Amino acid sequence: MNKPILYGLTLEQLSVWLEEHGHKRSRAIPVWEALYRERVTSFEAMTGANAAVVELLKEHFVLETMEEHTRQESVDGTIKFLFKLQDGNLIETVLMRQKYGLSVCVTTQVGCNIGCSFCASGLLAKSRDLTSGEITEQIMKVQLHLDRIGKRERVSHVVVMGIGEPFDNFEHMSSFIRTIKDAKGLAIGPRSITVSTSGLAGKIKEFADSDLQVNLAISLHAPNNELRTRIMKINKAIPIEKVLEAMDYYCERSNRKVTLEYILLRDVNDRREHAAELAELIKDRKQQVTVNLIPYNPVDEHSQYQRSEREVILDFYDELKKQGVNVSVRLEHGTDIDAACGQLRSKQIKGA
Repeated sequence: MNKPILYGLTLEQLSVWLEEHGHKRSRAIPVWEALYRERVTSFEAMTGANAAVVELLKEHFVLETMEEHTRQESVDGTIKFLFKLQDGNLIETVLMRQKYGLSVCVTTQVGCNIGCSFCASGLLAKSRDLTSGEITEQIMKVQLHLDRIGKRERVSHVVVMGIGEPFDNFEHMSSFIRTIKDAKGLAIGPRSITVSTSGLAGKIKEFADSDLQVNLAISLHAPNNELRTRIMKINKAIPIEKVLEAMDYYCERSNRKVTLEYILLRDVNDRREHAAELAELIKDRKQQVTVNLIPYNPVDEHSQYQRSEREVILDFYDELKKQGVNVSVRLEHGTDIDAACGQLRSKQIKGA
C-alpha cells in the first residue's frame, strides 16, 4: 500500500498526529516551515526539525506522489503541467501570469461527472477524487518549478477551477484550502483564492457555513433553465432558482460577493437578448454579483460549439453594462497551447 503524502495534513492535523505518536504538538511547526517555507524535497533536508520526528514521518509518509508527464509553455508565459499520479492517472495544473501575480489553477478530481456539453474536462468520466495532499502537491510542484528557474517568484493566487467539480470533493478541497492559507506556510490570502462550482446548491450553503472565507464563483452559462439544461445537464437536478437561492444564502452568511461565470458559445447563448435576459434574472442581486464573460476555447470533440466573435462579446458586455450589471471579460491565457481545461489530458490519453 502506498504511503500518504505529508502535504495531506493541515498544521492542526499534523500537530495532533505527532501528539498521538508521543511527541509535543509544537514539533509540528519546524516540519511545516520546512515543507512550505524552505520547500524541502526530502526528509533529510528537514534539518531544523526534531530528528526523531523526521524519522517517524519518513516511516509513515512520502513527499512526492506525482511526476511531471508533459509540460506546455505559451508565449504569454502560461504553463500547463500534466502530472502522472501514483495510480497512473493524469491530471492538469496551470500556471498563469497575471498583472496582480502568479495564479495556479488546480484540479480536484480525476475526470468529471457534471457533464457540461461544451467542456473537455468531462470527456472522461470521474474515476476518483483527489486527496487534499494531491491537490496541495500541485501547488508545490509549480512552486518548486519556479524555484528551479531562479526568478524568486512565488504563487500568490489559486483558483480551484481545473478538472472536476470541487464541491463534489468538498472535504479534501476544504482541507487543501486550510493548508495553503496557513500563515506559517504558503500564507496565500483568502481573498486570493477562488473556488468555482457548477452550482451544487447544498454544498454552496455548506461552504457559506464554513470558516474558509475564500471567493466563490458559480458557472451559470445561461439565463434560463431551458438553455442551461441543454448545455449543462446538472441543471435538471439543480435548476437556476435553486442555485440563486443558495447564492443568496452564501452572500448573506459571508458578506462576500459572488462571480457568475458565463462562457460565450456562438449562436447558442451569446445574443444581445440573452444578455438582457441575464440582466433581468439578476436585477435584484446586482450589488452582490459580478458577471465574468469567458471566450470559449474550442474542443475537437465538441465541434457543435464555436467561439463567439469579438463584436458579439462586446455587444453582450455592453448590454449588461447598460443594465447596470458589474461585468468583465476574462483575460485569455495559453491560447497557443491546449487551453481548454482537460484538453491536454484527453489528447494524451487518446494518443496512448
